[in-house]
Amino acid sequence: MIARLRRATRLQSLPLVAGFAVLALIVGTRAVLVESQRANRAAARETIEYQEQLSGLLSLAQDAESGQRGYLLTGEKSYLEPYRKAVEAMPGQLARIDAMTAEDDQLVQQVSHIKDALSQKQAELSQTIALYDRGDAAKALQLVRSGQGKAAMDEIRASMDTIRRIGAAAVAARDAHTDRVEAWLRIGSLAALLAIFLLAAYTIRQSRRRFREVATAQEELMRKNIELGNEIQTREKAESQIRQMQKMEAVGQLTGGIAHDFNNMLAVILSAMNLAQRKLKRGEHDIEKLVEAATDATNRAANLTSRLLAFSRLQPLAPQVVDANRLLTGMSDLLRRALGEGIRIETVLAGGLWKTHADPSQIENAILNLAVNARDAMDNDGKLTIETANSHLDEAYASTHAEVAPGQYVMIAVTDAGAGMSPEVISKAFEPFYTTKPVNKGTGLGLSQVFGFVKQSGGHVKIYSEIGEGTTVKIYLPRFFGPEEPAAPAGPGKSAVRVTETILVVEDDARVRAATTGVMRELGYTVIQAGSGEEALQKLAATPGIALLFTDIVMPAMNGRKLAEEAVARQPGLKVVFTTGFTRNAVVHNGVLDHDVHFLAKPFTMEQLEAKLRDVLDTN
Repeated sequence: MIARLRRATRLQSLPLVAGFAVLALIVGTRAVLVESQRANRAAARETIEYQEQLSGLLSLAQDAESGQRGYLLTGEKSYLEPYRKAVEAMPGQLARIDAMTAEDDQLVQQVSHIKDALSQKQAELSQTIALYDRGDAAKALQLVRSGQGKAAMDEIRASMDTIRRIGAAAVAARDAHTDRVEAWLRIGSLAALLAIFLLAAYTIRQSRRRFREVATAQEELMRKNIELGNEIQTREKAESQIRQMQKMEAVGQLTGGIAHDFNNMLAVILSAMNLAQRKLKRGEHDIEKLVEAATDATNRAANLTSRLLAFSRLQPLAPQVVDANRLLTGMSDLLRRALGEGIRIETVLAGGLWKTHADPSQIENAILNLAVNARDAMDNDGKLTIETANSHLDEAYASTHAEVAPGQYVMIAVTDAGAGMSPEVISKAFEPFYTTKPVNKGTGLGLSQVFGFVKQSGGHVKIYSEIGEGTTVKIYLPRFFGPEEPAAPAGPGKSAVRVTETILVVEDDARVRAATTGVMRELGYTVIQAGSGEEALQKLAATPGIALLFTDIVMPAMNGRKLAEEAVARQPGLKVVFTTGFTRNAVVHNGVLDHDVHFLAKPFTMEQLEAKLRDVLDTN
């Protein structure tokens, strides 16, 4: 009996045990389903993350390509900034993508394709930039048009599309697996007891609620992303407006400074000329001081123009191979006279100093400007140290300083023991017309001129200063690796020269032509004048014995360069001197005079004209 009762109890308990077993199975299946969903979400996040990284990599490649194209179209180095930043960022971006896709062989294969194509694209970009830097713009554009870069970009995009399809397929497979598990759960729930069915139904409702929450969260995330994008666009627009305002403010400051200084100089010239006219009308001839005042104002105006051109990197340069130690040694007397007896000058010249390739007269001007600034900072009493050294600017330094190329440089440092400069003053020191000196003590163009010359020469300038500790300004000029240039043969001295030559002056501005002709005749030359290239060629053919062609460069119909080429072809041995006030012209390219070109920038003094003519005429 007891045994039957026990057997019945066991039979009665079987449904309960079966029910609990089914319930346990359903609960276990539910747990598997929840874990599958969690894994799906994690995998989806990983897919989104590495696809975002891929999009970022594509954006970097496009930035690099845009920088290259902008540089090839304009020749402005500033357009290469996106290219440099993109090239620096790509290795890190690829490393993150490698880490995210390392466990999937298909993704690893596609990422490898992307790396190969990206290497081809980088090679094409760097090759075109190098060709353009060497002056072969046509070959650079031909390489761009060859389609190599486009093919590489197409391969990158194709591999990225394949990766996206792989990711989408993986997500779809995981979703399908989850759906199958959920279907089996529903089938088991229908076969269970009512209580188990109710539990299963409750579980399904909970699952659906969670799905709705996820969908709602995704919609909220999308809305937030849209709001963030709009905010970024608004901020970028505001920053662009601020940059434009800063540019206009800088232009206004520059224009105001130019107008102020030129108006002062014009006032002196106008007043002096008016007074001279009045005195001459009264029969008085003591106008020498007035003429000197007008001449001095004119020279200062020309010097101001030269300094502005130097700052804007447009001054014509005549670079030579320069030994900075020898140049500084030759400047010792000039520096002592310019700085006065109160300044003690110490020079520290490096042994084995490298050569540089720059305009020696502009190096002297830069050193003199820095020395005069140092003298003023020490109030005409103190120690000035000028030092030379070989210097290497590495990648780390170049990455934190705009327009600095890593490499070897000749360094010239000027150090004073003055009051020093604050960081705010240092940040503005190279701006034109910015000065902390008292009124009439400085123009605010000295450091601007140094900055422009150094940058135009491919160098770098840096200020180191602390309040109360003095200031050091370091000029870095690129090391020259070529052979040293032979010195130009010297002509006969002035005492042995008697002016007998005939000069053909070509100038389309009648007033400038008359003034230049008058000065040359005053110097004793026989002068023939022409107002155009065609007229000059006619007079050259009609007048034998013309020794030199003095021509303006910027003229209508036929410019001075074409005129000179035609004239020399007709009369071999004819010597030519070019002149202009416009720095971008047919004989000045990238701020450097063409080889074997004789050039005299407007305006010029009578002494400068005399020296240039004799130098050219006396050169064999």
